[in-house]
Order: sequence, then C-alpha cells, then structure tokens
Amino acid sequence: MVETTFDKLSIKAWAESDRPREKLNAKGRNTLTDAELIAILIGSGNREESAVELSRRILSAVNNNLNELGKLEIADLTQFNGIGEAKAISIIAALELGRRRKEHEPTKKPKVNGSIDAYKYIASDLEDLPHEEFWVMMLNRGNKIIGKVPVSKGGISGTVVDSKLIFKAAIENLASAIILCHNHPSGSIQASNADKTITHKIKEAGKLLEIPVLDHLIIGDGSYLSFADEGIL
Repeated sequence: MVETTFDKLSIKAWAESDRPREKLNAKGRNTLTDAELIAILIGSGNREESAVELSRRILSAVNNNLNELGKLEIADLTQFNGIGEAKAISIIAALELGRRRKEHEPTKKPKVNGSIDAYKYIASDLEDLPHEEFWVMMLNRGNKIIGKVPVSKGGISGTVVDSKLIFKAAIENLASAIILCHNHPSGSIQASNADKTITHKIKEAGKLLEIPVLDHLIIGDGSYLSFADEGIL
C-alpha cells in the first residue's frame, strides 16, 4: 500500500514578494499582517504548517486579538506544535515591548516657526568648530524637524558641497522641506558670493524634486545670518 501525503509549500518556496521578511524589506512593515509579523519572530513552522500558517492558527485561538495573545504564558504557547520555549519567549518579549512602547510618549519634534528656532537647534553642532562644515536640516509638512545630518567637512576657508548628498539625505528621511546650515570658523556671518551661488543652485534643484529650501543659515560666533530673513534666498 502506497501512502500519499500532501506537501505544503514552505515559506522559502513562496514567491519572494510573499515571504514575510522580504515583504517587510521591500514594502515596509505596515504591509505585513499580524500573522506575518509573528512568523518573522518564530522563523519556522512545523512539518504540516509554514510559519505563517502556524501564526494564523495561534491568532485564531485568541480570536485574532493581540491583547489576548499578550496574556499567554510560555506554557500556553508551547501547546502549539512547532512552538518551543525559545519561540514562545520571542513572542512574549515582542508583545511586552509593544506594551511598554505605549507607555512612552513619542518624542516631540521641535517646530521651526522662524530662523531663530532653526539656529537654536543647530548652533551647538556648528559653533566653535575650527573648520567649516555644511549640514542639512530636514522638516516634515508641519515644519517640524525630523533630523539633521552633516553633508560635508572642509578646512578653515571653506568646504565643497555636493547637492546630490543633500537631497539623498532629504529623500531617505522623507523630508518635505530642508534648511541649509554651515559655519564660518572666522566668526563672521557675512554671506560670500560662493555661499549665494551654492544656495541658488541647491534651491533650484529642490524645486525640481519638490523639496523646497526654506532657509540657509550661516553660523558664526554666537550669532547667525538667515538668507530668508535677509531676503537673499
């Protein structure tokens, strides 16, 4: 007598775009179902089920309610075929992190209402440096700061600025607008012709990418110049 079995496809045999890890990497975490996220935690299923199918069965046992899942203990989870102590601990730890996250208020992003706000946010990074550095400050649609990064470092008299690096940082951080910032080690805040030229060049590039340049700050010794305030942006 020949016994036949129905072999289910393992996750490795699925289309790459359907695998949880690859899907998260390619499409973002928000596109994954609860079962797919749990499948990433447990890594593998059992001989009859893929990790995703096993995760669906675990969720079904708690009526697809993550709060109820968070109440299960190690002994409860290890009742499922394919879930050992290590996998049970991974699930419990992940859900506990999620619970603790809710207890923390999100970090409030500072808002730029004028050049003084931007100056206060960037001054400590650029004041008192013995060399020149160029930074880009990134803002969301509400003019709240979402980050700042250095894009070039030079000598005493200047630095070379690559606009591609500026907009690479802006795009990677999903910025809706940017503020340019650089220091003058001499302490002078007067804008040179080179400062004006590079500002115009970056501003025009921003128009094409729909990432406007809101201002350019020159940081001196305890003071600053704002291109926007001076009407030279």
